[in-house]
Amino acid sequence: MADLPRFDRKMSDAEGLMWRLEKDPHLSSTFANVTILDRPPDFDRLLRRLERATFVVERLRHRVQPVPVNLSAPMWVDDPNFDIHYHVRHLALPKPGSMRQLLDLASLIALDPFDRTRPLWQFVVVDGLRGGKSALIEKLHHAITDGEGGVQLSLQFLDFDRDAPDPPPIGPVEIDDAEPAATDAVSGPDVVRDLLAGSLRMPIGLLRQIRELLADPTGIPDAGNAAADTIRSVVSQLSDTEQARSPLWTTRSLQRRIEVLRAPFEATKAVAKRLGGTLNTAFLTAAAEAASRYHRELDHPVEQLRASMAVSTRTESSGANAFSLARMLVPTGEMSIGERFGLIQSASSAARDGGGTAALETIAAVAAALPTSLITRLARQQAQTVDFATSNVRGAPFPLYMAGAKLLENYPVGPLAGVAFNLTLLSYDHSLDMGVNIDRAAVAQPELLRRCLEGAFADLLRAA
Repeated sequence: MADLPRFDRKMSDAEGLMWRLEKDPHLSSTFANVTILDRPPDFDRLLRRLERATFVVERLRHRVQPVPVNLSAPMWVDDPNFDIHYHVRHLALPKPGSMRQLLDLASLIALDPFDRTRPLWQFVVVDGLRGGKSALIEKLHHAITDGEGGVQLSLQFLDFDRDAPDPPPIGPVEIDDAEPAATDAVSGPDVVRDLLAGSLRMPIGLLRQIRELLADPTGIPDAGNAAADTIRSVVSQLSDTEQARSPLWTTRSLQRRIEVLRAPFEATKAVAKRLGGTLNTAFLTAAAEAASRYHRELDHPVEQLRASMAVSTRTESSGANAFSLARMLVPTGEMSIGERFGLIQSASSAARDGGGTAALETIAAVAAALPTSLITRLARQQAQTVDFATSNVRGAPFPLYMAGAKLLENYPVGPLAGVAFNLTLLSYDHSLDMGVNIDRAAVAQPELLRRCLEGAFADLLRAA
């Protein structure tokens, strides 16, 4: 077990930030996945595999233990009442068992808040899809892990062959003596130690200056003190209070709709190479092209929109969240798709390398010093500067199996966190599988958005 990702007992600043932001339900960081299976899986076998996985990936058995008066980040503690049957459920769709029924069910499941007294994950096996197919709806809180971490987690219950033997059963993993046991007890000395450790990461005087700057973000651009220098990458984001650019996607709600689409992996990657860029640039280009078409179709053309992009910072030892956030203005005026590709290649490179990117841990370390009410207000303000979010996650390039069922399609559903829609891509078995999580109050015609995305990828494949 020595090569497994390490999960700390104490929440990281980033995990704590995502946990606290959910005081505002619009900022929920829950993400999901909708997997289409060629036949119903062996449910009892799946239960055994997932039970085993909870002993390997210990975070699956942990619940969140808040620290009194938020003096320190919350702790991950063992759930003494853990029940695998609560977290893994089994149901069937009513006839006709359409894809639309499945996606509407996934929307409801993803939107339903977690029970905060239990581990923050849920799997639902859904039978009754047309053609004898089934599905798996996976739902995880972002505090557990990010998208790439979720892919690593899935290796605990997926196989390379339909009839692969189950791995040997295991029980609780022995805890290293150097790491305190994850129990419900949060002692006073532990809280003081964590509080001092957090303060020592950033001097108290500097923390005070940061509090003053962030309480009034309009003063940040003119600040010349050490606080402004220390949080330069954070400042570049928090000082941007310009509203999102879309004249159509202005309303926000808790109404959701999921749409899905696919594109061929090898052909898309080949086009990106011919155009002088990467697969991620092709993905962003198609997203911008689709957004442009949507606005033109509804007689509200727009020259630019602001997109956010998740940038992985994951290493082999990363157990939980490891990503940065970049924001960029993407061109959405009328132009050839090749021209749009070139402009987005430049914009995304600048966003990754310049002030448009801030590591989540950097932002979270600053936010840890602020009241929850203030950070939720700041987060909503920043969400209002972004039109749509994107994320690109690498998956397996070959077919996988789950409890005897083959994975046919694998659609990720990223968190909205206050934007109009989130487009997340997961590469799987020679395909680019994409899920679009849509705020229905913002995007009045979600089917049109999906058709625009499909058309954009089709045109991209004809480019160069």
